[in-house]
Amino acid sequence: MTAPVLIAGGGIAGLTLALTLHQIGVPVRVFEAARRMEPVGVGLNLQPNAVRELYDLGIGADALDKVGLPAREWALVGLNGREIHAEPRGIEAGYNWPQYAVHRGALHMALYDTVVERLGPDAVTLGARVEGYATDADGVTALLSDGTRARGALLFGADGIHSKVRAQMHPDQPPIHWGGMLMWRGTVRMVPPRTGASFIGLGTHRERLVLYPISRPDADGRALMNWIVEVTVDASAGWQEEGWFRPVTLDRFVHHFEAFRYDWLDVPAMLAEADCMYENPMIDRDPVPTWVDGRVALMGDAAHAMYPTGSNGASQAIVDARVIGARMLDHGVTPAALAAYDAQLCGSVSALVLRNRGAGPFGILDILHARCGGVFDDIDDVIPPAERAAFMRDYKAAAGFAIEALNAAPPTIPPGARL
Repeated sequence: MTAPVLIAGGGIAGLTLALTLHQIGVPVRVFEAARRMEPVGVGLNLQPNAVRELYDLGIGADALDKVGLPAREWALVGLNGREIHAEPRGIEAGYNWPQYAVHRGALHMALYDTVVERLGPDAVTLGARVEGYATDADGVTALLSDGTRARGALLFGADGIHSKVRAQMHPDQPPIHWGGMLMWRGTVRMVPPRTGASFIGLGTHRERLVLYPISRPDADGRALMNWIVEVTVDASAGWQEEGWFRPVTLDRFVHHFEAFRYDWLDVPAMLAEADCMYENPMIDRDPVPTWVDGRVALMGDAAHAMYPTGSNGASQAIVDARVIGARMLDHGVTPAALAAYDAQLCGSVSALVLRNRGAGPFGILDILHARCGGVFDDIDDVIPPAERAAFMRDYKAAAGFAIEALNAAPPTIPPGARL
């Protein structure tokens, strides 16, 4: 029997890789630390480059419409309530595929259910954390938290920002990076503003709100909305709180956003109606020079944990999985496939990590602050339309979803291709 590929982590990255490898005929085993799969998290955006890959996996609009909805617009609004920049997204922007705003937990469970359906119930072992690995000329051994071992041809660390696989591969890596941005996030049911499917960034370079729907409106016009509010604080002492993602109450942060009141949105009133609210620092990791150690590779947040400012962390994890599958079609289930994957993505995605650390597409707010302190009557006098469009175009190219390039690109994995 051919040795399987081992995957440490059953999140979005690991499950997408499992489905990809199954699609091309490669046996796979997933080890997930959680003892049961549950729909954890709030909202995230899947960019068209990732939606294309899910469609090619047979996870199409019918499935994605059950966990979210297509986004129609990206809009940035100043603290005075005036529009800074807006542009269509997805199909309406000219892509061949939509951008989806989804409930992260619902998407995760949909991927898990698909893995179980296609690969069988034994494909994912729950309650099993990969603590480390040992390699030799013939394969790799994953060292599991219960003291057992699993043997495979290759091992992928898809075990997130706190990755044990990455820690072994790069034992001298710096600690998790926190640059001073603190986030609170949750969901609320309300009538969605603007187009009804808009991603809205509101505020300043130091205090802002992100708001977008992750469900279609119900009978009374209300949808489940994902919200994130963010402030920048002094990070010189590092993160001093306990935990990275914890429930809090409104009085912890609402005072930062008292000025966010408009005729179309009262942010403090909206937050008071929230279904849940969690606090976490906006964190990432410094890039590493390689994601590969022989028969072991990193992917997803284990490889490139990034600030969510560009809404492409999950999208890049999905793309990682598909590129890995494509390189296996080229090189087989071998270290050469991992080296080719590393050569294709590590450098460019590491640059994207640093670009997102610099505010990603929200960098327009930094430009606005530098030129006028964030106060303006006519945005065109401060940042001309051509400059705003060029800024966004450059970001999309760096993130891998420039319209013309993506639409013209052949499928990452050709239909029907198998090893």
